[in-house]
Amino acid sequence: MRQTSSSLPLLTAGFVTVLVGFTSSAAIVFQAATAAGATPGQLASWMWALGMGMGITCIGLSLRYKNPIVTAWSTPGAALLAGSLQGIPMGEAIAAFMFCAALITLSGITGWFERIMSRIPLPIAAAMLAGVLARFGINIFTEMQSQFVLVFAMFIAYLICKRFWPRYAIMLVLLLGIPIAAGQGLLHIEEVEIAFARPEFMMPVFNWQTMLSIGIPLFVVTMASQNMPGVAVIRANGYNTPISPLISWTGITTLLLAPFGCFSLNLAAITAAICMGKEAHEDPAQRYKASIAAGGFYLLLGVFGATIGALFTAFPKALVLAIAGLALLGTIANGLSAAMSDEQIREPALVTFLVTLSGISLLGIGAAFWGLTAGTIALLIMKKR
Repeated sequence: MRQTSSSLPLLTAGFVTVLVGFTSSAAIVFQAATAAGATPGQLASWMWALGMGMGITCIGLSLRYKNPIVTAWSTPGAALLAGSLQGIPMGEAIAAFMFCAALITLSGITGWFERIMSRIPLPIAAAMLAGVLARFGINIFTEMQSQFVLVFAMFIAYLICKRFWPRYAIMLVLLLGIPIAAGQGLLHIEEVEIAFARPEFMMPVFNWQTMLSIGIPLFVVTMASQNMPGVAVIRANGYNTPISPLISWTGITTLLLAPFGCFSLNLAAITAAICMGKEAHEDPAQRYKASIAAGGFYLLLGVFGATIGALFTAFPKALVLAIAGLALLGTIANGLSAAMSDEQIREPALVTFLVTLSGISLLGIGAAFWGLTAGTIALLIMKKR
């Protein structure tokens, strides 16, 4: 009984991780596949490949290092593809994915990416993490404008549960939110049908112009906007997992699954933070089991493809954003605390936080990279020798 009760928060954290990751960006992946002219079968294959890739890497890497390692598809990468794959044949797009994967693998094998990240002070990395996640905390309250009863009830329930049953807070809030959403007619599961996704091999066509114009931007966006925050999450939560092997394995897995539609895998940031918080487990050494649970749900996402996709999209946006924000409150607080801990780095850390929180995007690269850049420049100028 005790084993079951301790497993429930881990399973809940894994489920919320996949729920938030899928519902927040699946539509962008659909747009990217459509831009490449994907047939319904090819679109299902994309979801199969992405689900398999995320599931295998989450489970394999978490078991290997006994740390909560969560991977994800590159959401900024999907947005880039949605706007740049128009008129590009599917075969050439697949070759560009493989080229990007090869670059990511090379980054891991050579270790240059980890060397860069190791030079970033913890307060700067923590500030970037807090800036990335703070928008989800803000969503709790902005969503009250449109769905006050649902979100306010979840918020009050969270406060009560944190007071009396902190370990089960997120699970209980989710169990409360689902019937409230159903009672308001916001939960649409009537159209969900069980169907298996079938992998469909898409022959790569190597065109050097497409590989450079699509593959290199996809690589840059994935490393700067996804892997950098992903490393910050790992370090800010006190895990010393070697980064280079993680990068290498995401690249290798992408390379193997690219012909089936896996465009880019990377270290997760926002969803990883859900598995690394106290809500997943009081003992940090046990939280890797939450990322294993997330990997299991990702495998189901791949196997059942459109079915799981339809199930997750049946959840109302307000419920998803609220549960994500509530699950991340503790991590946001820890990030801000670490960011402000060193008085000499406090202002550069604040610059990092504000730039990241602004959501600015330049040259197709997201705010996390520019926040890190701005904070590092401020640190170099202001820090005393």
